Amino acid sequence: MQVRRAVVIGGSAGALDGLLDIVRHLPLDFPAAVLVVVHLSPDHPSRLPELLNGAGPLEARSARGGEAPEPGRIYVAPPDHHLLLHRDRIMVSRGPKENRARPSIDVLFRSAAYTYGPGVTGVLLSGMLDDGTSGLWTIKQLGGHAMVQHPEEAEYPSMPLSAVQRVEVDDILPAREIGPRLVRQAGQPAADGHRGRPQMDERERHRLEVELRTASEDNAFEGGVLNLGPMSTFTCPECHGAMVRLQEGRSIRFRCHTGHAFTPAALLSELRESVEATLWSAVRALDENVMLLEHLAKHFGEAGEPIQGEAFRQEAARVGERSRTVRGVALQSGEHHGDLLQAARRAEVGEQPG
Repeated sequence: MQVRRAVVIGGSAGALDGLLDIVRHLPLDFPAAVLVVVHLSPDHPSRLPELLNGAGPLEARSARGGEAPEPGRIYVAPPDHHLLLHRDRIMVSRGPKENRARPSIDVLFRSAAYTYGPGVTGVLLSGMLDDGTSGLWTIKQLGGHAMVQHPEEAEYPSMPLSAVQRVEVDDILPAREIGPRLVRQAGQPAADGHRGRPQMDERERHRLEVELRTASEDNAFEGGVLNLGPMSTFTCPECHGAMVRLQEGRSIRFRCHTGHAFTPAALLSELRESVEATLWSAVRALDENVMLLEHLAKHFGEAGEPIQGEAFRQEAARVGERSRTVRGVALQSGEHHGDLLQAARRAEVGEQPG
């Protein structure tokens, strides 16, 4: 049976040089469509297609919904849009963010695995946190091939390292070797099934279908997202909705009833930012209290009521001390955050602290 081919590439911080290295080695007759997600600012047009066009012979362009992916072409996710494959067509959507990102690497990888099965190769490059790990796991479950930029080469090794820890990746390579490896692989027959591969059970496949519909802008709640796993005690930091816990092999994720999804590392980062914002809001409120108390102290002093003025002055001093205490907590709120993320990753895959 002829197996259709697609190469899906994801990266974030520090991924551009590696991506250009890969594209540089892909020939004009490359027999697979190439789809790319890189986390970029949602507020500005992306120059990534232009840069990729200048790096190698393949034509690169911003993906457009409804077009059929063609071999030997590169399709880049537009800013602030998920890039998916659906029934042999490209789809771009503004579905809920995953791991605080849109476009999401996981969304692209999952949709490609669901559409192309063993004809998919997923490539994960440099980046922070762990977007892409869940998607690579799905690619492997459906018989595809998983490649990862060597963590020692990656400018930000967190994403590649997360995949290596949680997914049985096929290749761990420097970026300059990934392109030639893709070319060699493209010259070999793709597997026509899942021989020797783990497979998804009915429950996992149903979850995948619900998550893909959610990314495609379907209503997550009406689609049954809350039935995908046990309810967690956490609320979504994006919308404060209820969240369920999802299990993927040795990894866990969380998804809320409106569709936002988080790995533990992404959830920790989002909650840390939320806590810090709350602390600074408290500092602002306390400082405003001090300003009002000092204003009243001055008013009563000038009005010939020094006792009341002194009472307001003393209260202003006490509130000012509280403000300084909370400010100190806010300034320290990010300390040890990186250590906590590493500990969370170790615990998730069953490692012991070093």
